Amino acid sequence: MASSTTASQAELKAYRVPLGWRDQCSALLIPLNVCRKDHLYKPWECEHERHTYEKCQYDDYMRRMKELAKIKAAAAEEASD
Repeated sequence: MASSTTASQAELKAYRVPLGWRDQCSALLIPLNVCRKDHLYKPWECEHERHTYEKCQYDDYMRRMKELAKIKAAAAEEASD
């Protein structure tokens, strides 16, 4: 089941999203790429879509770093016992 920020495999294939970009924020990348293509990649045209996508990427990065910190803390605690 795809979340609100994760596109289905069929959508990703239909919009030809490269494998490297198929992550937690893939559903936000599709409208960003459509907007970019429609507006000939003018950087000022798709600011809202780009900001939304970059915020999702940042939030995902922070989530993964917090998870890694918990794993490292648990490993350090286990090693000290």
